[in-house]
Amino acid sequence: MLHLKTRNQFQAVLAGSKLASTAHFVVHYLAPEQWILASDTRAARSNLRKPLFSHSDVWLGPLIPKRLAKRAVTRNAIKRQIFNVARDFESVLPLGAYVVRLRTEFVRKQFPSASSESLKQAVRVELGHLLSKLPGANSRTPQHGRAT
Repeated sequence: MLHLKTRNQFQAVLAGSKLASTAHFVVHYLAPEQWILASDTRAARSNLRKPLFSHSDVWLGPLIPKRLAKRAVTRNAIKRQIFNVARDFESVLPLGAYVVRLRTEFVRKQFPSASSESLKQAVRVELGHLLSKLPGANSRTPQHGRAT
C-alpha cells in the first residue's frame, strides 16, 4: 500500500466518488483509469498528459482536519489507526486511490485522553466497519494484523 503525498493527489481523489461512510468517517475513491493530470500549462495545451500516480496499486491518504481533532497527538493516532486497519483490508480492496476523511469529531468528554486506548479501539472498530462496506471487501475476509 502506497501513501498519498501531494496536494494534487488528495484533490483528485476527493473529486472522485464517495464509496462509504460511517458516523465519523467517509471514504473517497479514484479509479486507476482516472489517474491522469496535466503536468503543466504547456503540456495541457499540447494535450500531453502525465499520470498522477506512479503505478497501479492501492494508494491511501488520511485526511484529519484540525477543526475536528484539535490536538496533534489525536490526529496522529487516528492516522495510524487508518493505516493499520487499511493494511488488513489491502488484499481485498480494488486497485485505486482512497482518502479516508474524518467528517465529525470524536466527543472529547467520551475520550478525554488525546491518545487513549479507548479512542484507538473506537476508531479501529469504526474503520473496520467502514472498509468492510467497500465494494469487493465483502468477497474475501481481510487479514487481521496487530493494532498499535
